[in-house]
Amino acid sequence: MAATTMQLTKLVQKLQSDFPALTFMAADDFLWSSEKKTIYYAPEKHAQILLLHELGHALCAHTDFAFDIELLSQEREAWEIVRRILAEKYTVQLDDELIEDSLDTYRDWLHKRALCPSCGLTGLQTKTSTYVCANCRCSWRPNDARRCALRRYTATV
Repeated sequence: MAATTMQLTKLVQKLQSDFPALTFMAADDFLWSSEKKTIYYAPEKHAQILLLHELGHALCAHTDFAFDIELLSQEREAWEIVRRILAEKYTVQLDDELIEDSLDTYRDWLHKRALCPSCGLTGLQTKTSTYVCANCRCSWRPNDARRCALRRYTATV
């Protein structure tokens, strides 16, 4: 693990030099904050590639999203930057399985948010955080649930 930590430290130093407008900060998780122009990272097995992924968000100027599908699109876009540019430039080994597993978590998140709490069929997002079921006409608002348990609250008509 010490070698991995040293590699991460060297990568962070290189990225800070190459991207002086961004701040890189050790934390408990990986996160891009567009408001603070800060990439948060954690020492773990896949830290280097995950750090580059967060840099991908920064380079794509990702901020927030109105519709849930936009988050998945942003995730794919950030990973593409890693695949096409960053991994080779910073000599970080690509891990296609890790990338697909990461994207799968967002696909699963998106699918679960869209499931109707009344009949269980897939609904459509009609507004920011509002879904409606074409089958039973139920309307609901899911919580964020990216870092906590998913909850769906039916709307009162």
